[in-house]
Amino acid sequence: MTPDSLLQLQTRRHLLGTAGVGVGAMALSSLAAADDRPAKASGPAKSVIYLHMAGSPSQLELFEHKPELKKFHNKECPKEYLEGKRFAFIRGVPKMLAGQFSFKQHGESGQWISELLPEFASVADEACIIRTVNTDQFNHSPAQLLLHTGQPRLGNPSMGSWVTWGLGSENENLPGFVVLASGGKTPSAGKSLWGSGFLPTVYQGVQCRTDGDPVLYLSDPKGVSRKLRRSTLDTLKKLNQIQYEKIRDEETQTRIAQFELAYRMQMAVPEVMDIGKEPKHVLEMYGASPGHVSAAESADDPRALYKGDDPTFANNCLLARRLVERGVRFVQLYDWGWDHHGSSPGESIDGTLPIKTKQIDRSVAALLKDLKQRGLLDSTLVIWGGEFGRTPMMQNNVNKDLKKGFIGRDHHPYAYTMWMAGGGVKPGTSWGQTDEIGYYIGENPVGIRDLQATILHLLGLDPFRFSFPYQGLDNRLIGPTDEGKVVDGIVS
Repeated sequence: MTPDSLLQLQTRRHLLGTAGVGVGAMALSSLAAADDRPAKASGPAKSVIYLHMAGSPSQLELFEHKPELKKFHNKECPKEYLEGKRFAFIRGVPKMLAGQFSFKQHGESGQWISELLPEFASVADEACIIRTVNTDQFNHSPAQLLLHTGQPRLGNPSMGSWVTWGLGSENENLPGFVVLASGGKTPSAGKSLWGSGFLPTVYQGVQCRTDGDPVLYLSDPKGVSRKLRRSTLDTLKKLNQIQYEKIRDEETQTRIAQFELAYRMQMAVPEVMDIGKEPKHVLEMYGASPGHVSAAESADDPRALYKGDDPTFANNCLLARRLVERGVRFVQLYDWGWDHHGSSPGESIDGTLPIKTKQIDRSVAALLKDLKQRGLLDSTLVIWGGEFGRTPMMQNNVNKDLKKGFIGRDHHPYAYTMWMAGGGVKPGTSWGQTDEIGYYIGENPVGIRDLQATILHLLGLDPFRFSFPYQGLDNRLIGPTDEGKVVDGIVS
């Protein structure tokens, strides 16, 4: 390669990015070297299991007990809740919609929990329920991107990638960031939600499947022995190293690390993904079924096939425990099907929401119990929620009046509920309060930046100093300003 051709391969930005120390290369080499890095997890949380209900469940049917809303039920929404507001689907003046299910207080903490979550109610004292999460996005893709990557646009690293880049993995034979999906579809924002953005691609989430090979293209082709595979990788490593020494492209180092990790994963991944090795009582506790593949996972419209006893999400919860038990840093579960507009069959609050809650309730409670009995809950941060909430009024763009099987709510960014447990979070607490109908926040708001800052803080990462240089900026998960604050009131 001539000097001129080498210069053509290096843009000014690439030259500045690779000159001097080479942060990405150092981080990559430390990951490849069994995470022998100086920045160890110093917070109470050593790992994260994030349960994202894609589409956003209704807080008014699950966690927000609002008896005052019954007084306004089926009456026209007051103008002050409509003027100057933007909604995804509501048109004109909708009718108010009371909660469709009953609530009771549970545990010593007296948490208000819906009848739809009886198993979670039994472990309510383990969780901190945050009732005042808010966002500035009201459509799925940008709201999901803001929550998981820090920006409502494509191109930024996901939270799991940030955490894995900062802390590495505790198991050199498994990826530091694993993604498990259920519900039949990926979230609206797609696989960008677990992409690595401008971080080295070795930190992107690895999606594992429940049908066929756990990881696509991980198995060797027929006729290729493990010895031949090793020899092939050794040759590729030499070729890639030659290219790296000439061009100094850090993605070449990433490619080497990915090939090596894939080779090690061939042995480790099938073992960890085999939940059939779990005792019978553990499988029953989760409601898991080894080897089950739901027809909903490949259907054009999976909602028509949803069943309350579908064990797909339960299997993923059990897998999440097995993964963090083996040192995986960040496990992300996405469950699709929580967008209950009531405008078409299979997406109603009265019909579909009870099915979805039945799919997750037992396994989520089992996950918390199982982590605790194994001594893992104190070091594992469990997060549950969607990308926004649902409105106190019904969605009216299709049905003007309440109709059985078609009861729904529109997207609501101003106040919604998430919960966190373990990993340094105060158990048995309720944070924040909304107004009498659950429309606005009354006290202790928690913005998306606050949520992200708190998660990083619990992992021992300073959210204000934790950054990566890219395009002339020290980029951070919490964004360029200091609006995000650690929510000290939920930290134990």
